[in-house]
Amino acid sequence: MPDYETLRREIKTKTQNSLDFRRDFSDEEVKEVIDRVFLETREISLLSVKERRQLNKEVFDSLRRLDILQEFVDDPSVTEIMINGPDNVFVERAGKLNKIAQRFESEEKLRDVIQQIVAGCNRVVNEASPIVDARLVGGARVNIVMNPIALNGPIVTIRRFPDKPITMDDLETTGSITAEAAGFLRLLVRAKYNIFISGGTGSGKTTFLNVLSSFIPGDERVITIEDSAELQLQGIENLVRLETRNSNVEGCGEITIRDLIRSSLRMRPDRIIVGEVRGAEAVDMLQCLNTGHDGSMSTGHANSARDMLTRLENMVLMGAELPLAAIRQQIASGLDIIVHLGRLRDKSRKVLEISEVLGYENGEVVTKELFGFEEQGSSLEGKVIGKLIRKEKLCETGKLKSAGISEKEVNEWKGRTEIPGLSPSKLEKG
Repeated sequence: MPDYETLRREIKTKTQNSLDFRRDFSDEEVKEVIDRVFLETREISLLSVKERRQLNKEVFDSLRRLDILQEFVDDPSVTEIMINGPDNVFVERAGKLNKIAQRFESEEKLRDVIQQIVAGCNRVVNEASPIVDARLVGGARVNIVMNPIALNGPIVTIRRFPDKPITMDDLETTGSITAEAAGFLRLLVRAKYNIFISGGTGSGKTTFLNVLSSFIPGDERVITIEDSAELQLQGIENLVRLETRNSNVEGCGEITIRDLIRSSLRMRPDRIIVGEVRGAEAVDMLQCLNTGHDGSMSTGHANSARDMLTRLENMVLMGAELPLAAIRQQIASGLDIIVHLGRLRDKSRKVLEISEVLGYENGEVVTKELFGFEEQGSSLEGKVIGKLIRKEKLCETGKLKSAGISEKEVNEWKGRTEIPGLSPSKLEKG
């Protein structure tokens, strides 16, 4: 019985030697060459039909796709792929992380795959610029760190999003949010409340932003601004998607989130959605929220809704030398709602808190918790049992009234099928 890895390398080498790299080959032509090499290799007959198919796919993926990663990029059950050098590859499924048996044949092959990824979205990564955010054709988010920053070889982290966008109904079914809180947020999006989503890494901020964006009326003009395009907004025809650009090899031509936010203000947006705020661009985001662009949304990393306000203050200070009081007044004036997400010990993602920003008083931004997650115990399988409980009623209802939605209906709605102020036909269009 031939050694599988040795045979794979032999087939790959023979295929490469049969290809004339002076011209471009289509995928079909490469597959034909691989099939021909299979027929010419006697050891192939010793493999089972399943092993032959697997070997054929692996050779093709190594030549035209992402090598050993392609199998996991195509797997809908995989949510995260982590590569720590050529020999250590980890895959996350259902919140559980496991090391896989496959490895890259060399560090050079891993570097080739990385260059293929960044070239696909017009990015550059090298020793002079060793950190880059990119994306795959299917929309998966990629972060790459190369030498000399990464000491144990090239580091690649791929966040894979579901092929079918997650809906609010899906989140309700999995227990991430209650029907009452979901309907409440649906109304706030319709009424153009400015919403900020906070949470830790992997808590589901981008997914939740996609879900909330699905409630935006389809006749509005929406502009999305991202470092690396990930958002999958549905049902909006007048949609403009903007993505940052890294500087070129001469250090010129960089376009930042701050640049895109400023430019978006001249595009007559109804709403502006900033994928994630990490630094000085928080200044420009607050300007959007305070210049008549109601209904805008963004995300950021924080430990709680209250901590998100402190982080926003720090990020604004990175971009402008303003008095702290002025910054807090801008935050209090611009933000309406903060939704905080978390990942619990059983790896489930939950909405842990929905808070209202009431205003600025005595030098502080005043907030009030409207919904809070209360844990009630654990199941025999280790699942956390709990529920998002309504704590207080919404205070600032001016935008609801402008949208024709009754304050009483919003604060007393308990999860009926029909959303107050909205007919079922309107919900389908949203």
